[in-house]
Amino acid sequence: MQRRELLFGAAGGVAALGLAAPLSRPALAQPAAQRVLKFVPHADLGVADPIVSTAYIARNHGLLIWDTLYGYDEDYKPQPQMAQGHQVEEEGRRVTITLRDGLKWHDGEPVRARDCVASIRRWAARDALGQRLIALTEELAAPDDKTVVFRLKRPFPLLFDALGKPSTPCCFMMPERLARTDPATAITEMVGSGPFRWVADERVPGSRLVYQRFDGYVPRGEGTPTWTAGPKVAHFDRVEWTVIPDAATAAAALQAGEVDWWEQATADLQPKLRTNRNVVLEIPDPTGLMGMCRFNHLHPPFNNPAIRRALLGAVVQGDFMTAVIGEDRSLWRDNVGIFPPETPLATDVGMEVLTAPRDYDKVKADLAAAGYKGEKVTIIAASDLPSLNALAQVGVDMFRKAGMNVDFVSTSWTTVVQRRASREVPEKGGWNVFFTFWAGTDVFNPGVNQSLRGNGAEAWFGWPTAPRLEELRDAWFDAPDLDAQKKAAAEVQTQALQDVPYLPLGQYFQATAYRRGLSGVLKGMPVFWNVKREG
Repeated sequence: MQRRELLFGAAGGVAALGLAAPLSRPALAQPAAQRVLKFVPHADLGVADPIVSTAYIARNHGLLIWDTLYGYDEDYKPQPQMAQGHQVEEEGRRVTITLRDGLKWHDGEPVRARDCVASIRRWAARDALGQRLIALTEELAAPDDKTVVFRLKRPFPLLFDALGKPSTPCCFMMPERLARTDPATAITEMVGSGPFRWVADERVPGSRLVYQRFDGYVPRGEGTPTWTAGPKVAHFDRVEWTVIPDAATAAAALQAGEVDWWEQATADLQPKLRTNRNVVLEIPDPTGLMGMCRFNHLHPPFNNPAIRRALLGAVVQGDFMTAVIGEDRSLWRDNVGIFPPETPLATDVGMEVLTAPRDYDKVKADLAAAGYKGEKVTIIAASDLPSLNALAQVGVDMFRKAGMNVDFVSTSWTTVVQRRASREVPEKGGWNVFFTFWAGTDVFNPGVNQSLRGNGAEAWFGWPTAPRLEELRDAWFDAPDLDAQKKAAAEVQTQALQDVPYLPLGQYFQATAYRRGLSGVLKGMPVFWNVKREG
């Protein structure tokens, strides 16, 4: 089977805009300003540890500071990054990875193999694919400062994919002293070996984050920069993130040249931005974003699978996606199951529960038959992220139409990220439902899809226990070829629509917007190497 098959199977000015006044211009001399990249992220950074948090803002923050042993190229193939290369022996059961020269932590210490071993172990405790890798690992060792050795119980062809995948959490390498932190406890010291270092004393929570180019970083000497692979050459001395929750203000700042790059241009402002010759809009990720309504399986009423199943009949994916991105059908899809459309594992098996005519009377009857007795449903939602707020508004209406007793908590995304980690009952700071998106690359297959895990306390937020789903996931890993993987994935989807770890809400494509004077903006997630200012 080819690697690509294996991975997919496996793995005009402010006044013209009529918006708020632009941000004040920085008091910087022009040459200095030219060496600062000003970026508007989709959210503030809450939990800064990208292993503890699966939030994309934490992953994007992590990509500046930390590096990975392998990166993904534009064909979704893993390529050596911190690794110089590797050797596979004993019919795939022994894998030796050699670190490249010049790797250094931001505190000046050299990167050693034992740092990598500790980092892999901590990451693997939090990641679905990492858990599989460690389960198949008999020994993971660092016999010297440059060498990491896996001794496997049996071959694991996705080992390099696992170590290099851009889906959250990424397998970031950290100093051993940090990597020995409990995987459930967030680190607070941001020391990595990546092309930028964290400037902690310039952090203003809710407003500003700053990164400075790390002069000790040595990029790879060969390859082409694509996604997270190839040489990571930093052309800017500083990267400044300015959190602007109001989309109109962000759009005005971009058009006025007060910022260089707006990560997520909202649908209502895209038409006007497209008329500005100084602004570029493009879709950076062809796999799109997959919407979901996530249940807490620990507490009533959604510890009852029949209640979760009944709500499949209430979902109108088109309503959710129209609220998020508008009426342009080229920007969204409905009739979306567990896997992204037009990827090898996408299937219509079992999809009638989402595509049949909607009947709220039947949904109410099914909920009553399942045992719903009017229990309060606490929905936590991010009001400061337009796409998530749109999901939540449609979702709250859906739950209420289904006759459920909704307690709607509208708050910041930072608070949602913090609160969703609580296993307490809602009355004590817990929750029943939240809404989110996953990038298509994060849900390509059962191996990387965190939301499909049914391993109870070790599962992603919501903590479903679904033994049959876990069995089918294992069977998918053991499938010998793509056809067998497709068959196994269809069974996974069928079971997922029985266990209902979450409600699938559709897929949309998010545009990013930046000033035309920038070049080298890579596809995929926002990364800050390779980007330069022309002129």
